Amino acid sequence: MEMRVRILIWAMRAILAPALAVMILSTAAQGNQGKMAMGSPTVQTDPPAKAAQPPGHPDHSWVDNKTYVIGESDVLDINVWKEKEISRTTLVRSDGKISLPLIGEIRASGVTPLQLRDEIIQRLKAYIENPEVTVIVNEPRSHHFNIVGQVNRAGTYPLTETMTVLDGILSAGGFRDFAKQTKIYVLRPAAGGTLERIRFNYKRVVKGKSLQQNVVLKPGDTIVVP
Repeated sequence: MEMRVRILIWAMRAILAPALAVMILSTAAQGNQGKMAMGSPTVQTDPPAKAAQPPGHPDHSWVDNKTYVIGESDVLDINVWKEKEISRTTLVRSDGKISLPLIGEIRASGVTPLQLRDEIIQRLKAYIENPEVTVIVNEPRSHHFNIVGQVNRAGTYPLTETMTVLDGILSAGGFRDFAKQTKIYVLRPAAGGTLERIRFNYKRVVKGKSLQQNVVLKPGDTIVVP
């Protein structure tokens, strides 16, 4: 009899122990959920921050401050460090000059941005100790060429880099059907208000002949395609 009682108790323990463990785990899980619902902090993964984009600025990287020659109608950004009253964006007038506070009129046309900067610095030294000046060509309006006649897109184009006659024709979209490719010429302003005429035979140039005709374009040149 006693042996049967012991076997019965052992069997009940074997049955109840797993159930009790399940109840304990369930109660603990419910407690954790309750804490979270009552405001327990949760860890969230923020999306990666986007890299800050620099503000947009016109791209005039082709303008070389050492070689670019300022001309009429160019727009210049002149900045004098810590002197907002003097710093400004200004247009080169038809007489080739600009005006700045303290120093008045100064010739800008015909010099490079670096040369103009040095001249401004020299004049400002009478008023400011060790002035720091930068000159940037914001809009290089004076450097352009024209192309007229039997091309797909006749018009005025900026000289944004060193360009030849062949480059100019390509910029205008090439020839129309009846273009006289051997009769092309460039009209170039010369001294005394005259125009120099430079021949360009497209068919010979593309064959590697008469390459001297493929001249580098200068501001004010006009390519004529009959």
